[in-house]
Amino acid sequence: MTAPAGVAERLTTLVAALRAHGIRIGTGETVDAAQAVAALGLTDRETLREGLAATLLHGTAQRPVFDPVFDLYFPRGVGAPEQEAAGREDLRDRLASALAANDRAMMGRLAVEAVDGFGGYGSSPASDGWSSYQTLDRLRPQTLLARVRDNVRAQGGGSGFTDRLLEDEIRRRIEAFRGLVAAEARRRVAERRGRDEIARRAVAPSADRVDFLFAGKAQLAELRRAVQPLARKLATRLAARRRRAARGSIDLRRTLRGSLSTGGVPMKPVLRRRRPVRPELVLLCDVSGSVSGFSDFTMLLVQALHDQFSKVRVFAFVNRIDEVTGLLVHGRADPEGLGARIQAEATLTGWHGSSDYGMALGEFAERYGAAVGPRTTVFVLGDARTNMSDPNLAAVRQIAERARRVYWLNPEQTASWGTGDSAAPDYAELVEMHECRNARQLSDLVARLLPV
Repeated sequence: MTAPAGVAERLTTLVAALRAHGIRIGTGETVDAAQAVAALGLTDRETLREGLAATLLHGTAQRPVFDPVFDLYFPRGVGAPEQEAAGREDLRDRLASALAANDRAMMGRLAVEAVDGFGGYGSSPASDGWSSYQTLDRLRPQTLLARVRDNVRAQGGGSGFTDRLLEDEIRRRIEAFRGLVAAEARRRVAERRGRDEIARRAVAPSADRVDFLFAGKAQLAELRRAVQPLARKLATRLAARRRRAARGSIDLRRTLRGSLSTGGVPMKPVLRRRRPVRPELVLLCDVSGSVSGFSDFTMLLVQALHDQFSKVRVFAFVNRIDEVTGLLVHGRADPEGLGARIQAEATLTGWHGSSDYGMALGEFAERYGAAVGPRTTVFVLGDARTNMSDPNLAAVRQIAERARRVYWLNPEQTASWGTGDSAAPDYAELVEMHECRNARQLSDLVARLLPV
């Protein structure tokens, strides 16, 4: 079966937009999606959405990107509604009824009316643009909670809910309506500016592509939930690397000697066997300010990879440094509370609360220097912003001389290194520094840099 005429181009541009957001979609998956369109048709839009999601995506974590992109390429409608927009209070009354009945079809129609009536801005008759924020600010659906709750109670629809559960359910319905308004505003803008541009600019990236320094609480929580699946993938890649390394490299001298019995043809290469040794790993993590989200996620990821190393030790610092390895082991059961426990139970600050890399790294070299040896790989996590204090390059040099390798993962973009109070270029002269702004970069770096 083939996709209906005219839909193939729209499907391929949908796939291209998803790929631009980092979702890996192969040719085979695209063919499967086309067959799904042919089988499901275009009549039931939500069924089509689920069919394409099932064929194109690799997990539920990609749905926050897929859904708004799907809405752009397979929109609910085209243009503005034919009828004149209703007044604000009339629309709020009908919205309260739709929320009480959980009527998604009606909520969709009301979202269209709301954007048409309250979301336009500019001076042209057709509006210069459309804003979901402006629509929701004028309609204020969140203030309907009490009215909707009373309606549900009056209809007997809340008999199976406690008050708390009923209010949570109504909030979910209101949030779903807000999403419908956002989708409608994006659709209107896409008709004017083009779907491809809006798909690229107006759709939020997936959590693994959000900069650690700008990730909100919800995105950080999603990243924490992704730690275990990501760790399993990385463990598989590391194990494969270790197996390849264990086979060893060709011993040219012994191979040529053995080839004498075959007329000088090296029929059986002789390999230098490597003794498998699991390396030691030390993390030095800046947990101050916005950098803490980056450090927390990396600590949890390394803890999940614990079996890949003979020993893992983790140290956290602001301007003092303290070992938190024990807290991290306990943190597997409560990843969201890891940062709070470290702040509460570790000694991380002295007489002031600002980060001081020079003092913290110097204290590590003095107090915990024995933790670093010839089998140890050290990862330093932080933005290298010293608050104009001494960067203590001698301490970094001392750590680098003791360790097998030292890598510095910096969550700031490379263009920001050396600006303001950043000592990144100075540290980068002594140790290998890498830009590590999001979870995808982190997983690639961990797979590439971790020793075997």
